[in-house]
Amino acid sequence: MDVVNAFRIVAVGDSTLVIEFEERIDTAINARAIAVAETLRAESVAGIRDVVPTYRSVAVYFDPLVTDYDALMRRMAEAAARPAASSARAPSLVRVPVCYGAEFGPDLPEIARFASASEADVVDIHTRGTYRVFMLGFMPGFAYMGLVDSRIAMPRRETPRVRVPRGSVCVAGVQTSVHPVDAPSGWHLIGRTPVRPFDPARSDPFLLKPADEVQFYAIDRGEFARLDGTHPATS
Repeated sequence: MDVVNAFRIVAVGDSTLVIEFEERIDTAINARAIAVAETLRAESVAGIRDVVPTYRSVAVYFDPLVTDYDALMRRMAEAAARPAASSARAPSLVRVPVCYGAEFGPDLPEIARFASASEADVVDIHTRGTYRVFMLGFMPGFAYMGLVDSRIAMPRRETPRVRVPRGSVCVAGVQTSVHPVDAPSGWHLIGRTPVRPFDPARSDPFLLKPADEVQFYAIDRGEFARLDGTHPATS
């Protein structure tokens, strides 16, 4: 069976329908979900309030007093069954500067022990990767990115922190991300960036979008101070 094309549609309450693809982290499945979400947005179905892609699903929020439920179900099924198409938006490559370790990355030594490697090795492994933005969620601008090298893919902390500073670069299993605001988290902190993934003062508050690619690069404290409050270039 073609697992990427296999799907089901489930109702979540009386105003949300969800298209579900296979339950795993997979680039092809994620690309499918993003393409289906774009298709449904472009069709401008009456009553649709929002269309949200995730790792492997698409949630459609609608007004049940306006939307033709059966017609929406048919359109969702048609969109999910179509051959995979490339995204209408060209993904960006975003380079993110990170000051690793010390007070900015208090969990770096623990990940080094997990990997049976030095802290410098962990930084090298993390900065070698190019990470796909699979989805945004949890809080505004929080990008779930992967896949993290298995050597440093340490499971989440057993006890979450009640406050993680904005800009913290973190790892949890095969995922990595940047905290857009101060918030609780059970992810491991390995560094901090002056880049703001979410800034409501920008014309587009969200720096990262689903399907974008992210590369991290190491900077020192002096460079961090110089860059603080600025944004990385995209290409």
